[in-house]
Amino acid sequence: MSKFKYPATEIITKRFSCRDYSLELVDAEKQEKLLAYIHDLPPAPFGSTPRFDLLAASKGDSKSLRGLGTYGFIKNPSAFILGAMPSGELAYDLEDYGYLMEMIILYATSLELGTCWLGGTFTKSRFAKKINLAANETMPAITAMGEYRDADQKRRGWTSKAAGSARRLPWDKFFFNIMLDTPLIRNEAGKYATALEMVRIAPSASNKQPCRVLKYKNFWRFYLRRTPGYKGDIIKKFLRLCDLQRVDMGIAMSHFELTAKELGLKGKWVVEDDLDKNPAALTEYIVSWERLN
Repeated sequence: MSKFKYPATEIITKRFSCRDYSLELVDAEKQEKLLAYIHDLPPAPFGSTPRFDLLAASKGDSKSLRGLGTYGFIKNPSAFILGAMPSGELAYDLEDYGYLMEMIILYATSLELGTCWLGGTFTKSRFAKKINLAANETMPAITAMGEYRDADQKRRGWTSKAAGSARRLPWDKFFFNIMLDTPLIRNEAGKYATALEMVRIAPSASNKQPCRVLKYKNFWRFYLRRTPGYKGDIIKKFLRLCDLQRVDMGIAMSHFELTAKELGLKGKWVVEDDLDKNPAALTEYIVSWERLN
């Protein structure tokens, strides 16, 4: 599998939601590397099988991506990362989708490309046609991508990301020890403190930050803390929007695992079947990272 050009923690820290791109097309060599990475993705944690592809404008065809319904706040994207997955394939298919798409996004970031997650209704869009979406498939989210407009934009983006991370939920709202009402003190995280921080600064839909992590013996248990009213939102149901907070959980899982492995911390994802799946209001158990060293 292709390696990141920089340490994962550096990439995660510097990556920001880029909404304005250069008119320059994505470099051909970068496209080749990104496609190679996509085609050699690791297995998804829960075993589902989403597929991804790169849609990029070619030389002499800079207008080919216009009119794809790319939202008014996204300017001049010259490429998109598209994804499709069988609808309802497995219980945790959306988590797998978020996990793998974020891996691709971070690799794109390591190639000095700007990216921005886009969630919406894509099943009958032109994007769906571009990836030949089957009748039994869905597109939970896509990613806009392109070359940075200039070095100053990239620098401002990093500065904005750093300022934004300071506004994220604090540790005592994110991480817990033994019980979900007992905040985890940073030094109690030990070698995993950095991995948890990468979870805390992970992107999420509308910046709702639904991930919660509980330390229990040799497990780090991941819970989804629902935003009140999110799952039953009538508009989301009417538009058939996917459950992006589950996608957010996959993003958090990818940040945690990449960082843990980079630090030499061995472990694996497991589902503890004997746990209470709904231990508190609006709280759902998803998965655990079992520490092996």
